[in-house]
Amino acid sequence: MQTTPKTVAELATTFPHSIPVLEKLGIDYCCKGQQTVEQACSRRGVTPNELLDLISSAPRPSTGDRTWNGESMSEIITFIVSTHHHYTREALSILPALATRVRQVHGANHEELRSIETLVYRLNDELIPHMLKEEQVLFPYINTVEEASALGNEPPIPFFGTARNPIRMMMLEHEAAGATLQEIRKLSLDFALPVEACAKYRTLFGQIEALERDLHLHIHVENNILFPRAIEVEENTRKTPVSAVFDDNCCAR
Repeated sequence: MQTTPKTVAELATTFPHSIPVLEKLGIDYCCKGQQTVEQACSRRGVTPNELLDLISSAPRPSTGDRTWNGESMSEIITFIVSTHHHYTREALSILPALATRVRQVHGANHEELRSIETLVYRLNDELIPHMLKEEQVLFPYINTVEEASALGNEPPIPFFGTARNPIRMMMLEHEAAGATLQEIRKLSLDFALPVEACAKYRTLFGQIEALERDLHLHIHVENNILFPRAIEVEENTRKTPVSAVFDDNCCAR
């Protein structure tokens, strides 16, 4: 690396092959992507140079590193919905019932399974409406902004005033979902399986851990790539100050 990115988000965005290394070290590159590389390394007990050495020696995917440079916001949105939203819905269609079944069978010997079950249901209740709000409100508006920018037109002012408002709400909800998964990881001792774990027990922990990895990537693409670009394009395209029409404290609910 000729230059070291200042923040973890910049690191993950510029060098996507760094993401597996960040995951392994437990460095949050999505919800807390604005922390500096030095801060993140200090919290995980490694030096920035050690982190960069690990990233430099990490294998690169055969398909190449997708940095999203040159790809439109509509292409990014299509990818998010067809890949990450689809995966999340598929995972959540089985996880709550599976958590209940594992708790019923193994809960007497593993009290933490009751709390894990509750958290899995919470995650479902958080993420399903979250994705709907993105797909039905925020993403269509971002597409409208991009189309207006391409034509040299000013986009219509939405009921939520500016993209910053729903984006702020989506990022808060990202943090909440990330915190729920972190709590599950802590309760499960990093998804450690007891000797007597049955196939359903193993499937539950494996599926939650896989969802966690995918959600980190999902949030990274939105928080660190799509959302900043949407805000920039909207502000560069809009001629009428939104503050003249809306209170900037309004937000999409």
